[in-house]
Amino acid sequence: MQIDLIETFLDLMETRSFNRTAERLNITQSTVSHRVKALEAQFNRKLFTRNKGGTAPTASGLRFLDHAKALQHQWHEATRAVENAGAYERSMRLGIQHDLAEAFAGRWLSAIRTDLPATSIYMEADYSSQMNRDLAAGDLDLAILYTPHYLPDLHYERIGELTYTLVSTSARTVAEIRPETYIQAVYSPAFDRAHRLALPQLSAAPLASGQNIAITGLLKTLGGAAYVTSQTALRLAEEGLAVPVTDAPPIAQAVYAATSIRTRHAHQHRRIIGVMQELLAP
Repeated sequence: MQIDLIETFLDLMETRSFNRTAERLNITQSTVSHRVKALEAQFNRKLFTRNKGGTAPTASGLRFLDHAKALQHQWHEATRAVENAGAYERSMRLGIQHDLAEAFAGRWLSAIRTDLPATSIYMEADYSSQMNRDLAAGDLDLAILYTPHYLPDLHYERIGELTYTLVSTSARTVAEIRPETYIQAVYSPAFDRAHRLALPQLSAAPLASGQNIAITGLLKTLGGAAYVTSQTALRLAEEGLAVPVTDAPPIAQAVYAATSIRTRHAHQHRRIIGVMQELLAP
């Protein structure tokens, strides 16, 4: 069975539109139709119905969905295993939240290389939503992220937290912060909720970002106040660029490890997760 047929089926299940799937896969609508028909011919069952209301999966299409996801995941795993064989016993693709990469990537990968010398590692920094999708599609083997989506084929576990501190280039207390100079941090939906509860008067700022490094750059360039990682807060204070706002509550962001259900107990996965747990430990 061709993987193109599977991936077209999965995309169409998401978009429910032949036109939209064609755009997303950069192919023609007739190619989408041809691939769906080829897949339906193999099963001798209709997988989609098309009418004025749009495209909808049939009962057979819905039953095939979980199997198609598993096939896609296994295909990607097999492709990487063959392509990256080389001198290494195995290869792994890791995802990590931007702010965690900024703080821990070097030490994390160094420890992994020491513990798993026969494993080749690819790492990319991204946002949780994309890493959840990549894990489900088999494009990542493991991710360290802020926001789990609790997808059926994935396993999530909380492994620690990262603390953010409110700093300012001029104010020393929350009352002294001018809302028009505030830079709102939106590191995750959970962080945003905690921020709104703690400082509702500062939850409609003119500037906002979801990356610690971007917010740090804005503080250095524009001045103002914002939540940054505690590590960044210390560095800014040492450089004389910003100081902690004394009466502002710190906000803790939970950190999760995400893997496939099938590999959650694998030795290399447990060791990689364990290294990050050690780095996050108080």
